[in-house]
Order: sequence, then C-alpha cells, then structure tokens
Amino acid sequence: MLLIHVMKGCAIFLILLIIMTTDSCSAEKKQLKEIQLTDGAYGHFLNSTQAFSPDDKWIVYDTRNDDGGIGVTGTIEMVSVAGRETKLLYRTQNQTSYGPGVGAATFSPVSNRVLFIHGIRNADEKNPYGMTRRTAVAIDIDNPLEPIFMDARDVTPPFTVGALRGGTHAYSWSGDGEWVCFTYNDYVVEQLSKTGTTHRDLRTIAVMTPGKVIVPPDNSLENNSGEKFSVTVAAVTENPHPGSDEIDKAFDEGWVGKKGYRKTDGTWQNRAVAFQGNVRNQNNEPITEIFITDIPDDVTQTEPGKPLEGTINSRPNPPGGCRQRRLTHTGGLQGPRHWLKSLSDGSLILFLNRDQDGIVQVFGVSPNGGAPKQITFNKFSVEGSINISPDDIYVSYVADNSVFITDIKTGTSRRLTVRTSDDARPQGAVVWSNAGNMVAYNRKTDGFYQIFLLNLKP
Repeated sequence: MLLIHVMKGCAIFLILLIIMTTDSCSAEKKQLKEIQLTDGAYGHFLNSTQAFSPDDKWIVYDTRNDDGGIGVTGTIEMVSVAGRETKLLYRTQNQTSYGPGVGAATFSPVSNRVLFIHGIRNADEKNPYGMTRRTAVAIDIDNPLEPIFMDARDVTPPFTVGALRGGTHAYSWSGDGEWVCFTYNDYVVEQLSKTGTTHRDLRTIAVMTPGKVIVPPDNSLENNSGEKFSVTVAAVTENPHPGSDEIDKAFDEGWVGKKGYRKTDGTWQNRAVAFQGNVRNQNNEPITEIFITDIPDDVTQTEPGKPLEGTINSRPNPPGGCRQRRLTHTGGLQGPRHWLKSLSDGSLILFLNRDQDGIVQVFGVSPNGGAPKQITFNKFSVEGSINISPDDIYVSYVADNSVFITDIKTGTSRRLTVRTSDDARPQGAVVWSNAGNMVAYNRKTDGFYQIFLLNLKP
C-alpha cells in the first residue's frame, strides 16, 4: 500500500510539473512574439543604435549584407513597424565596387531625419571608399533622395575652421538631437604618412555642433560645405609613453548622459563623450581602457598654437576647454567590438570586458572614475554591441545565440528568444524603440540579413 501511495504521489507531482512547465513556456511565447519585418533577397543591416524613428513607426537600415561592406552598398531604406512596408530613402549616384558607398544609418531622436556614412562622391579605382574618405549625409524622410551634407570637408589648404579633412563615421546623436559624436581619420595626415615621415593616421573622436560651415567650392567633389561645425575632441599621439595616459587611438565612443553628468564637486557637465583609448602599459604593450572628454559649450575657442583646423603638417586640434581623462585601469579590455553606452543621467558608462573566468560581461564605470562594477553574470559571453533601455532598467545584447536583457541594478538576465543554431543566431546589436516596448535585431535568413522585432509589452 505504501508503495502505491508513493507512486501515486510521484505521478501527481510529475503531472503538476508538466502543467507548470507548459504554462510557463506558453506564457513566455505569447509575451515575446518574434516578428520578421523584412524578407527581400538583399541585406537589411541595422546600425548599432538609434535605428527607430522618434515615433517608433519606422526602422532605418542600409542594404549591405556584410558587416564591413559599406563601400559597395548604395542604398538606405526604412521599414514600417506596423505594416512591413519598405521605403527607399537614398541611393548613391554612379555606385561601383570602389564606392562611394553608404551605411550605418541612425534616426535623430527628435526629428524625422536620418544620418549615415557617405563615401566621397568621386570614388574610383584610384581613390576608393576608405577610412579617410567618408562624410556624414542626412535625409529628411519626407524628402527622400535629397542629401544634406552635415559635416563640412576641406582637404585643400588653407583649411576651413569648422571643417574636417578626412573620414567621419559611426554617428551618435546627442539626447537633444543638436550634436553628433563620431570617430574620425584625417586624410591629410594619412597622405603625410605615405611620405616616410613620422606621421601616422590615428583614429580619434570628433563632434558636430550647430553652425553652418562654408567651404570654397571646387569641381573635384573632394570638399563640401556642411550644416554643422565640426571639431576633434580627443588628443592622440604617435608614440604614447609606456605607463602614461597618452593614447594613439580613440574609438567606439558614446555620449555621457542625455544632458551630461554631475561631477564630484557637484557641478554639472553639459556635454561629455566616453570612448575607448589605446594606451601602452609599462611593458610598452598596447592595451585598451575607458576615457572621457568633457566638452565646453563653446567649441570655437582654440588653445594657443593649436588651430582647430590643423595645418599641412599636423592634424586638427581639440578646442580650448576640452578635458580628457582616463577612467579605468583594467590591464586591458577584452571582448568584441562595441560602442560605449551611458545611463540617461550620465551616472554610469557601460562597456564590455572579460571577468575573472574569461567570460565577456557587461561592466559599468562612473564618469568620475573609480572601480568598475560588474553588471552581467552569465555563464557565456556577450557577443556584440550593447544598448540601454530608455527607462535605464535593462541592457540588451546577443549572447549564447539568443537575445538577452539584464536588469542593470540586480544583474538578473533573461533570455528573450530561443537559442538557435549558429547560422540562424541573432547578430549585431539589439536596438530599443524609443518607448522601450520593442527591440529590433538582425538574423540571416537564406543568406541575407533580415530585421526581426520583439514586442516586449504586447
């Protein structure tokens, strides 16, 4: 009799367990419905951030089918979140395998304006698309195919104040939509480096601010005027001293806060950009650490002997009042490429690094420095760029062939999609809608990048 009662008890327990498991899985599937928005036989490649229009009705993308294929890509499109309708926003003229090329499109947070990388218009076999040969072009979605050149470019001496001289890319809008930060490679210095001098083309960080810049017209298509005033904001040097905070590369930046951050003395810094910088350790080995530059409200002022526009023998200089600081001393960040992200109030900057077990996790550091804080505690590595939800509660990313979010305060992670094979895995960044109720990401389907959507709050 005792054996029968035990068997009955086990059977009831198993039935309850099956019911509970089934209900739990069903609820999760109902809550997280994955929607495929695009299906055309070409790439639909999302930028790492700011892909949704301000009203969350559209998602912008470029049509490359290769993470590095901007130079051969000729179109920018957007897709409707509700109806899966696609619209052409821009198409290059005379596109070839050498350029000009377009890609990495972002939506302004406050207007229906899209900003993207555009290769120099005279691209050909001799002068193809490249790091020093690209500029920022915008499209107002109500006026497709009408390019608006945002950053002025002038590679012909005498150089123009407020114009840069090379290649800009990876644009991020400030919270108010007025400024843009980006990485920059100087064409003039790149050409100097080919002459056997001590100059090297070093990547750095720059910003665009309100203020139209006029460049003298020419027929080469190398130069153009722009809607914004541009300056570099990170100092780089060819030969950093071992053990110092000098850097020879600044990259993968992000704005600190929507309106800046509070300093240790209680004052407010209105504009700041955090970025990754390559320094040399005591053994003269290159390592990557986190840096920040506090940017003055007026970027038109210069340091003595350091013109904003640079000279024929020197790169452009940061404006007077820029303050560059090192935030971390980790011994060298390790992990996939990613852009730094910050909480809305600027109090925490998120980045990727390996934990003590060698697993790539999300960490955070204050803009005022101090010890980094570990955010995620997964048993598998984060596989790409990160993004923070608009309410500052979650960080999103791809890991273990799934879409994940992690509560930034508690470190609790949640798998949002079923783990798939390597071929069908989510790729790139998981981008939030402005309302925080949706995320979008890429998967490859039948060999092409497609855009998928999750409704987090149906």
